[in-house]
Amino acid sequence: MFTLFRRVVLSVLLLNFSPFLLADDAAANAPGNVPGNVPGNAVQADYSLAALSKQLISANYKEKAALAERIALSEDDQAIAILQALLDSRLYYVKSNEQILLVDSSGEADSAQDAFTLQAVPGLGKRDIKKIGVNNSLRVALRSLISRAQISSKHKPQRMAAAENLLKSSDDIDKVFINQAIERETDADVAKVLHIVRALMQLKSSETQQRIEGLTALDGALYPEVRAGLSEFIRSFSDEEKLSRKNEYQLAQTTLTDIEKLVSINGYIENLYFGLALGAVLLLAAIGLAITFGVMGVINMAHGEMIMLGAYTTYVVQLLMPEHIGLSLVVAVPAAFLVSGLVGVLIERGVIRHLYGRPLETLLATFGISLILQQAVRSIFSPLNREVATPEWMAGTFMINPALELTWNRLYIIIFSLMVLALLALVLKRTLFGLQMRAVTMNRPMASSMGIKTGWVDALTFGLGSGIAGIAGVALSQLTNVGPNLGQAYIIDSFMVVVFGGVGNLWGTLVGAMTLGVANKIFEPLAGAVLAKIMVLVFIILFIQKRPRGLFALKGRAVDNG
Repeated sequence: MFTLFRRVVLSVLLLNFSPFLLADDAAANAPGNVPGNVPGNAVQADYSLAALSKQLISANYKEKAALAERIALSEDDQAIAILQALLDSRLYYVKSNEQILLVDSSGEADSAQDAFTLQAVPGLGKRDIKKIGVNNSLRVALRSLISRAQISSKHKPQRMAAAENLLKSSDDIDKVFINQAIERETDADVAKVLHIVRALMQLKSSETQQRIEGLTALDGALYPEVRAGLSEFIRSFSDEEKLSRKNEYQLAQTTLTDIEKLVSINGYIENLYFGLALGAVLLLAAIGLAITFGVMGVINMAHGEMIMLGAYTTYVVQLLMPEHIGLSLVVAVPAAFLVSGLVGVLIERGVIRHLYGRPLETLLATFGISLILQQAVRSIFSPLNREVATPEWMAGTFMINPALELTWNRLYIIIFSLMVLALLALVLKRTLFGLQMRAVTMNRPMASSMGIKTGWVDALTFGLGSGIAGIAGVALSQLTNVGPNLGQAYIIDSFMVVVFGGVGNLWGTLVGAMTLGVANKIFEPLAGAVLAKIMVLVFIILFIQKRPRGLFALKGRAVDNG
């Protein structure tokens, strides 16, 4: 206890008398002075990054703020990393020797690195290390310090990040500093953010002209901090001020209203994007069903399990390639196609080929197969959901504007689904197998008389549809956890897509999938997820009453037999 008290006292003395110590150091090193002339009781303070960082251990929060300012002024390249780790609650120390450590967000001791050499520090347990604490006021100060240090960076991303951090701590920024930063800035995007920071500062000015300039500059700014600042500014008006400063008050309200309208529009765009992503998944799931149901006339209730098998194949491939997550996803695409396609061929050869022309019996048979496949997966992988890692190139978001950030994985899935559709259309139109499949679909006896093995064409067609469902499982593994019931959530929607677009028509499947995906995401915020699906289902039922063959009807065996 006495040791801790002594450290606190020394830290306070050091902070309060540091100017004098610096002056003494300068005098001691001035020309004519030699170390031998320094009095024996003089102590030179250590202002190195390592020494300042160690003082954080015993300092209180006020002292930590002062130490952080000294660290920010350090010319050491690691200074910003130390402050960032402190802000993120990742700065620790070893209890026995006060070694400063960087630990990842999990807080596990086995991830510890020396804060200055970045070398791993093995052999530490959870009880051997302790976090250097921060509070909210210190976090605000740290953000400001980090931003000030980074705002002069040569790299635009760092300057942009620093400018956006200044938005969160605009109360603690010096006006001279922000004006100098704006004058130095050469990039228009970063300068725009800095102007918004200055405008937020102007809202707190005592001069009317400054406040009006700030409100004008904030028009159309979509950052959340701007909306919060404007709301606080409007609330600060008393009833009397609303009359005496009427123009200023109305300008603030108009600016906030315009911004909220823009945010609402961006929300609709985000829902549209999510709807297209859902439509892309439905497209992949429904393409295979369009072939098996639309072309072959088979009601395949096990189609959802083909999707599930594709997702589990992705999980297994990642287990086999843990060091190459990005490559494993690429490998999983053909692997999932082959696994699901092979299972589809086996189902067709073993069960379906005996039931052609009897759609209700195929429904019952494939429903039983779906239960068998679900139970097989539970027995092999357990009923628990499995998580599939997302590669770095699919992770994260990209910002369209401050109110609209979209995820990369959904964009890749949209592009991927369109590529699969284009490749399938090419196979059906330009290959011998596609020609034989269309021949068997339109006139089986004539195709058989021409020497086409109709039985194997049926098997390969069913396998093709199942394989594409497996590819859909790869895409779904990047959006949700993999489980035995994964495919059940998409089988009904897939049937609706095929029926709505037109059985067996690829163009109709594309239009139907995107339409239903967007409709679901538009109705969900208004009516809720369950009611939105009911509304879409009612629409499909009413639509089929008018157009029983869907948007784009295709002549084929299923249609002719109907």
